Amino acid sequence: MTTPPRRRAATIVDVARRAGVSKSAASLALRGTGYVSEPKREAVRRAAEELGYRPNAAARALVESRSRIVGVVLNDLRNPWFTGAVEGLGTRLDAAGLQVLMGDFRLDSRSGGSLVPKLLELNVEGLVLVGTLPQSPVLARAAAQVPTVALGAPAGPAPEVTVVTNDDVAGAGLVVGHLVALGHRRIAHVDGGDTAVGAARRRGYEDAMRAAGLAREVRVVPADLTEEAGHRAARALLAGPERPTAVFAVNDVVALGVLSAAEELGLAVPGDLSVAGYDNTPLAQLRRIGLTSVDTAGRAAGVRAGELLLGRLAPGAPRPPDELLPPVLQVRHSTAPPPH
Repeated sequence: MTTPPRRRAATIVDVARRAGVSKSAASLALRGTGYVSEPKREAVRRAAEELGYRPNAAARALVESRSRIVGVVLNDLRNPWFTGAVEGLGTRLDAAGLQVLMGDFRLDSRSGGSLVPKLLELNVEGLVLVGTLPQSPVLARAAAQVPTVALGAPAGPAPEVTVVTNDDVAGAGLVVGHLVALGHRRIAHVDGGDTAVGAARRRGYEDAMRAAGLAREVRVVPADLTEEAGHRAARALLAGPERPTAVFAVNDVVALGVLSAAEELGLAVPGDLSVAGYDNTPLAQLRRIGLTSVDTAGRAAGVRAGELLLGRLAPGAPRPPDELLPPVLQVRHSTAPPPH
């Protein structure tokens, strides 16, 4: 059986010939630039649709000396906070005529770590690093080559990187203040391990506990940013002596692990144990879970990151200052006064 010959893709010349206009007029009409009469613009649009014409992005990049591509690197696609953040970022960049190419740094590192170099080979106009990525010379070199914004991380991989993130120290303080106001004293923190975001939220917890006169009650349980780690840490914490009456988890995913451990040990939430998280992800907002959590305004942060990156793309644009977005605590039914 022979393979049928592959159909040649339509070119801008084919579109111009079908529409009865010059090649330059067809190009201007499709880009929406320059002066082209409405009848000719409509003829070009109709011809392109009939021929199935798709603009050649590589050729356009050569003509315009720009790729119109922004590389987005996430530290872990499994983190639900990224949904709103990336949506906001993509919406803002799309409105400016830029396309997004996205990849997972965690998975890429396991397979050899070629994601960032490949993005640079594609002449991306900028990079957005989403989440707390590990310190990497590859990221530092990339940030020195193209404008880069870090979204949702306390710091970037290089001084050139502009940071847009939540005030994690203040957000952790909101959680502790809420639990103290409910009457809790034995408040434990399941932390984020050796990560910058984990360190900031841990510091906020410790500062707030000391400010409330509860320095002797400070109890930090090592974990990381996963549900598995939250479950493992909570099993040990809740099965031991001097069980806390409240647990503040470093994020909502870890809080889910805490909730699972409490259920397995026969503890009612919030009757026996109050649990609070961070990031106000869609998981926290489910009625079945109803998790008290700090809202980091992920979508708004993504929009702002896009705006800052667009500002940096202008020739000679200075590096804008870092931005800390104010957190808001969303109280739900996973927290209540401690049991008598």
